[in-house]
Amino acid sequence: MDQIIVQVLNGLDKGSAYALIALGLTLIFGTLGVVNFAHGALFMLGAFCAVIFSRILSLSHEIVDETRTDFLGNPMKIDVPYMHDIFGPELGASIIDWAVPLSILFSIPIMVGIGFAMERGLIKHFYKRPHADQILVTFGLAIVLQEIIKAFFGANPIQTPAPEAFTGSFDFGVLLGFDPLTIMYPYWRLVYFAFAALIIGAVFAFLQFTTFGMVVRAGMADRETVGLLGIDIDRRFTLMFAIAACVAGLAGVMYAPIVAPNYHMGMDFLVLSFVVVVVGGMGSLPGAVFAGFLLGILESFASMPAVVQLLPGINQIVIYLVAIIILLTRPRGLMGRKGVMEE
Repeated sequence: MDQIIVQVLNGLDKGSAYALIALGLTLIFGTLGVVNFAHGALFMLGAFCAVIFSRILSLSHEIVDETRTDFLGNPMKIDVPYMHDIFGPELGASIIDWAVPLSILFSIPIMVGIGFAMERGLIKHFYKRPHADQILVTFGLAIVLQEIIKAFFGANPIQTPAPEAFTGSFDFGVLLGFDPLTIMYPYWRLVYFAFAALIIGAVFAFLQFTTFGMVVRAGMADRETVGLLGIDIDRRFTLMFAIAACVAGLAGVMYAPIVAPNYHMGMDFLVLSFVVVVVGGMGSLPGAVFAGFLLGILESFASMPAVVQLLPGINQIVIYLVAIIILLTRPRGLMGRKGVMEE
């Protein structure tokens, strides 16, 4: 039972990333009808926003410490972060330690700006083009962004630690009545799941309960009629593209301590996220979230040593097997609208 609970937690952790990326993909497809293969790159850019902000906070200058000497008896030179000078040693060290959560504030305007620039500068020219053209141009954009990151930050992963308060593991088993130390789970992975749930809930609440969201949902259902009412639906859809980019970026920011950011991490998640979208149903937001967590849990259970020993390699293909089965029996996906992907 304890192994089952651990695999469920691992699945929710993976599913959180899948669901957040798939949610942004579905927002873009549902509003603009664009298949955006650059969405994984937005996830990567969010992770590197955390890297950049951490480096900015860690900028330092060199001073001579007369109280400390080297082996020759000369005063030692030490690096002092500017944060220590501005806020004092204790508060400055705390700000540096919390760089990843604080980088959320840094990444939001950046990701919104990148999303807006992508939509206005490139995507809008492909609205009426075939999906194949959209896939080619956005995939090319993803490669360009990937190579830019590689040129500036190198090919090696960059460690971006979580705050010290969230290092270590939480004794999850005690909450469920197990013996102490039976089910230990990393604090930050639990934080990531809670963060994903918060973002997903905020997006759904925004679409469901705000006037802006209601107009967007109406535009997704019947764009022409909404336009005839005198509403500039194109502008609202552009803002939705920026919001979708921001969601992907925030997913990347908080994932940085789990998987060290590297230039190809966007591609690693992109294909899986598209599978999630197709399984959940193209254009279905609840379907994207449900399929993200479902496939994350299935992948986690397929990675158990007993399962891998019985069926070698099953953990690498289980998601695609599920996608094939669902698409053969229900082409529009689990929660897709009737007629979508069924022609």
